[in-house]
Amino acid sequence: MNQSYDRKLKTDLESLRSAGTHKVLRHITTPMEATVHMEEAGDAVVLSSNNYLGLADDPKVVAAGIDGLKRFGAGTASVRFICGTFSIHRDLEDEIASFLGTERALTYVSCWNANTGLIPTIAVEGTAIVSDELNHASIIDGCRMATQAQRLRYRHADMADLESKLAALPPDMPKFIITDGVFSMEGDLAKLPEIVALAKRYNGVTIVDDSHGTGVMGTTGRGTIEHHGLTGHIDIITGTLGKALGGAAGGFVAGSAALIDTLIQKSRPMLFSNALPATVASSALAAIRELESNPGLLAKQRQNIKYFRAGLASLGFKPLDGESAIIPIIVGETAFAIKMSDMLLKEGVFVTGFGFPVVPEGAARIRVQMSSALEQSHLDKALAAFKKVGRELGLIK
Repeated sequence: MNQSYDRKLKTDLESLRSAGTHKVLRHITTPMEATVHMEEAGDAVVLSSNNYLGLADDPKVVAAGIDGLKRFGAGTASVRFICGTFSIHRDLEDEIASFLGTERALTYVSCWNANTGLIPTIAVEGTAIVSDELNHASIIDGCRMATQAQRLRYRHADMADLESKLAALPPDMPKFIITDGVFSMEGDLAKLPEIVALAKRYNGVTIVDDSHGTGVMGTTGRGTIEHHGLTGHIDIITGTLGKALGGAAGGFVAGSAALIDTLIQKSRPMLFSNALPATVASSALAAIRELESNPGLLAKQRQNIKYFRAGLASLGFKPLDGESAIIPIIVGETAFAIKMSDMLLKEGVFVTGFGFPVVPEGAARIRVQMSSALEQSHLDKALAAFKKVGRELGLIK
């Protein structure tokens, strides 16, 4: 390693430590359940996981992954168009398309790959991208990679600003309106009915990343689009298999047959990355089927959301409003959020503090995420910890 450059890295890292904003990885030694054992902190209730439906350790999901491993082996050893497409990929993609009400779907090794594989492929010269300013980093990077397209951002959830940007573009130009379904740091929902109406008026193509909505929102857990009654009205959906749908890994794009075939021909992450491991595809397929057959998972999750929000309010906390499983509590500076997270962990509650550059300066937060895996006893323990730590830090009386 170049010594002068290595010294610079060490100096920069020391600055983060001095400011109290240095991130530390914690090592979990048990499955992702309601509680886990951590090498650094012992047993803790998990309020940081994207395991919204508790399916990461569901016996049926685990068994399906094991069966996939036995049937198809440890890896695909190839990209999709050479020899990396197994029958389980087709089965999973057919299930995703059916689940979301689209013609076809295509899996990637992550939703990051899905977004960065989709956007530059379709947003070419002569098109425009209009993206919500608080969209996920994978969408932002996908837009940055679409160097031939005209790229615009609209103020978060500001439909007047979105319309002004759409109206200023040539009428015949294809315009990709891109938004998260659930915004991961705010917990709020995209204004999809208004976005769909504007897309129809201004020749727009709607793209929704519903990673935090799938398995959470909608009557049957089909996401933010179902929640708004817009199934069949969104042009392109991206999402993840690494959150509610088993929590392992993987992402997808769902849309028309022509779109999916275009991605198979041109999407660089599809062309140059190994296919999703069959064991992950198998467990994700089982997770979707478990969600479809067990509506009690959604009922339990929503009961937990309501109970915990009410508990926080009774203590004097003021989380951001929202209908999703994400409950953000704004605390101010990044170092403060990390300190609060560390104090909660000492009380046996694992919840992460987020600060700059993930969120704006001065808007650091503790982000609570609700799961069907949590019982009321877990929630009561967490609320007791929030009460103690909140008082010690002066956040509540």
